[in-house]
Amino acid sequence: MSTLVSDTGEHPIGQPDWESAETLTIRGGRPLRGTVEVKGAKNLVTKAMVAALLGETASTLRDVPMISDVKVVRSLLEVHGVTVTEGDEEGTLHLDPSGAVAAHFEEIDAHAGASRIPILFCGPLLHLLGEALIPDLGGCRIGDRPINFHMDALRAFGAVVDKSYEGIRITAPNGLHGANITLPYPSVGATEQVLLTAVRAKGVTELRNAAIEPEIMDLIAVLQKMGAIISYEPNRVIFIEGVDKLVGYDHRAIFDRNEAASWACAALATDGEIFAKGARQQDMLTFLNVFRKAGGWFDVREDGILFRRGDELKPVMVETDVHPGFMTDWQQPLIVALTQAAGTSTVHETVYENRLGFTAALNKMGADIVVHPKGIDSPDRRVPRRDLEQAAVINGPTPLHAADVEVPDLRGGYSYVIAALAAEGESTVRNIGIIRRGYEKFLEKLTALHADFDVVG
Repeated sequence: MSTLVSDTGEHPIGQPDWESAETLTIRGGRPLRGTVEVKGAKNLVTKAMVAALLGETASTLRDVPMISDVKVVRSLLEVHGVTVTEGDEEGTLHLDPSGAVAAHFEEIDAHAGASRIPILFCGPLLHLLGEALIPDLGGCRIGDRPINFHMDALRAFGAVVDKSYEGIRITAPNGLHGANITLPYPSVGATEQVLLTAVRAKGVTELRNAAIEPEIMDLIAVLQKMGAIISYEPNRVIFIEGVDKLVGYDHRAIFDRNEAASWACAALATDGEIFAKGARQQDMLTFLNVFRKAGGWFDVREDGILFRRGDELKPVMVETDVHPGFMTDWQQPLIVALTQAAGTSTVHETVYENRLGFTAALNKMGADIVVHPKGIDSPDRRVPRRDLEQAAVINGPTPLHAADVEVPDLRGGYSYVIAALAAEGESTVRNIGIIRRGYEKFLEKLTALHADFDVVG
């Protein structure tokens, strides 16, 4: 059984604090059953926290998940003089930027860790302080995430970018002005960069080929509450009219559709039944279609979505893409479930070039997955091919067995845990700290679903 939790809920009795756990031993072969609560989206919450820098008054953000990425952004805000306090309601943060000050490379680097979030501080800090510093950037090792989209956009606004051995120093000696920007790819990060910079730039900004993910739209809602003037046009075009000042916001974050999809795939892989409280159908339409085609069953309710396996798992062909396509974050946990489908499934990864490396560990556990590093052609393809794409061909069903594996990245790590829970025998999963970047109370939720595991250390 999973380790008991103390009456205070702080950490397991007689075990290390789950907040610092790095290794799990997992006894698989039993279905996950129960309820998990899905809080605010990591990909919105961290950006909304940065947006608070733009306001002349304090902001309040609700449904904030207590994950390590949120802690990183909080630390970065605090090192820049922002006062961050927790509200009476769980998951509420108050952010007051009135004492904002410049920080040094060393301070930023010390708090940023492996996060790439510092780059999104650029626009707000340029407006607020006239200078922004970016140390070397980290993040999950899922492929090259060049920052040239960000730097090119900032230069279009009139910023000056200087590189040094410490990192990148960005200034705006003549202020920031509106710009006409066309992204070569609808990058979520670059779209956020433009939004956070354009709202206070003088004049009008036209952004073409923008990302339109639900988290982007929720960030636009946050900025509009602050006083921004932003309009979304057809064909991925966003217009932003710069304003002289912005005020704080009060906002409840959109739910985390990535976490909801992850638990859905866990139900599929372990033949369990999981109710994702807080999940909403509208933002998961594409996932739900694939889930159903793969043999999943779901029931949309007022307060969430119930997921379980149908009669049998079926092979599918999936192409990852920007919204409204199938998210790249969804394919990793889905591949675990597809190892149990009768037939051959194909997953075309078109967003990141190294996001299929995690399948090597699944093969170690008994899966039959072949990765094509340059992708493969298919008459059924709908997403345009990209030079960086890869493809995974999954033949099943193949029983999974226990193994000793190490977490490579956030979604891959979650997938390893689910694979271990679906496998026969006792597995060891190491480096699980990465999973805390995007999953709040992960081990507590596994316990609630009756997972059988122990914390090693």
